[in-house]
Amino acid sequence: MTAPGPLRTVEEQLADVLAAIQANGPITLTLPGAVGLTLAEPVHARVDVPVFDNSAMDGFAVRCADVAHASADEPIVLRVVADLPAGSSEDPALAPGEAARIMTGAPVPSDADAIVPFEDTAGGLADSLGDIRVIRAPRAVGAHIRRRGEDQPAGSLVIPAGARLGPLELSAAAATGVDRVIVARPPRVVVVSTGDELVEPGAELERGQIPESNSVLLAGLVRATGAELLRAACVSDDPDELRALLAETSEADVVITSGGVSAGAYEVVRHALEGEIAFTRVAMQPGKPQAFGRLSNGALLFGLPGNPVSVAVSFETFVRPALLAMQGREDLHRPVLRLPAATGWRTPPGRRQYVPAAIDRSDPARWTVRPATAGGSGSHLAAGLARAAAYAVVPAEVDAVAEGDLVDVMLLP
Repeated sequence: MTAPGPLRTVEEQLADVLAAIQANGPITLTLPGAVGLTLAEPVHARVDVPVFDNSAMDGFAVRCADVAHASADEPIVLRVVADLPAGSSEDPALAPGEAARIMTGAPVPSDADAIVPFEDTAGGLADSLGDIRVIRAPRAVGAHIRRRGEDQPAGSLVIPAGARLGPLELSAAAATGVDRVIVARPPRVVVVSTGDELVEPGAELERGQIPESNSVLLAGLVRATGAELLRAACVSDDPDELRALLAETSEADVVITSGGVSAGAYEVVRHALEGEIAFTRVAMQPGKPQAFGRLSNGALLFGLPGNPVSVAVSFETFVRPALLAMQGREDLHRPVLRLPAATGWRTPPGRRQYVPAAIDRSDPARWTVRPATAGGSGSHLAAGLARAAAYAVVPAEVDAVAEGDLVDVMLLP
C-alpha cells in the first residue's frame, strides 16, 4: 500500500473528476418518459400559444363601438345571435347591435373586438340568450381577448438545451404542440455498499452489526440527478466479492461505492482496485478519503467513505456534478446563500467543513443557520440528515464559526 500523499483541495479533486467526463449521446423520448432528464436540443413551439384569439372570460363577444357608452344608468341592448362554448369551430357573423354568448377559451368571432363579462350585464348568465343589457363598457378594443401567439409564437424558443425537464417545462412543451423531446441519455449507475458489519434494515442486529443505509441514500441521490439506477448492492469486505460484482457492471457508466477507501486493514475497495484507480485524501470534513478513476470496462468509479454523512457530502461535492455534466447540464452546483450563524461551532484545521444544517426561517427578514445535530459535522450522525435543509460550507482557513458570522449555505431540495 502506498504512503499517503498530501491533502488535495476540493477544487483539485473536482477538476480531475470533470476532466474525465464524456457527455452522453442524445435519445428521443415522449414527454412522459422525459421527466427529470436534460434537454440535448432546444424545444421550439410547433404552434402559436394561444392557437387562436380566444375569450379570457365567460360573457359576450361584442363590437366595442356598440357598447362604448354603456353604463348602469344607460344600458346598451344587444341581441344574442350565437352561443360559443370552448371547443366550438363556429365563426358567426355579428351585425351592429348583435353579440355572441361565449365561454372562456372559445374562439372569438372575427366580427367581435371585445368581450363583455357576464357580470357587466344586467342579467348575467341567467339572462344570456336573447336580448342582453350591457351596463359597463369594455375598457378598450381587445378587452378580455387572448391574442393568437401572444404567449409563444410558433417557431420561438420554449426551453433551451441543457435545461432539466420538470413538470412545468414538459407542460409548456405540450402546450406548444410538441410531443417528443431530444434529451441526453441518462447515465447508468451501479451503487455498491461495502462492509461485513452491514445488514438489511429491519433485520435483528447482532453485536457489531448496523443497518445498511448508504445504498438507500445513494439510490435516491442518483435518481434525483436524472440518472438511471441499474443496481444497488451490498458486498462484504472480501475483495474477490467486490471484483466479481464489478465484472457484472459492463452496462454501467458510473459505479459508486461506499466504504473501504481509507487506510485501515480491511479497506475492500482499496484492496480490490489499488493500482487501477487513484486513492486520495481531500482537505474536507467529512469526506477526506476519496477514490476516483476509470475501470477497465470503461465505467467511472467513485469510491466514497463509508459513514453516511461522508457519503452524502461526497456525493454532493463530486458525484452529482459529474452526473449532471454527463447530461450536458451547465449549472452543476446547488444554489448558495450567505446566512448568519445562529450559534457557534468548531471547525477542523486546514479542511473545508460541510455541516448538515438547519435553517431557521421564522423571521422572513433574517434567516439563520445552525448545525442540524449537536454533533455538528460528525460523519457518523446519519439520523441527523433527516433534519438537514442545507450544508453550511466553512472555508479551510476559518478556525471557528461564531454566532452571527456569515456562512455559505448550500441549499438542498
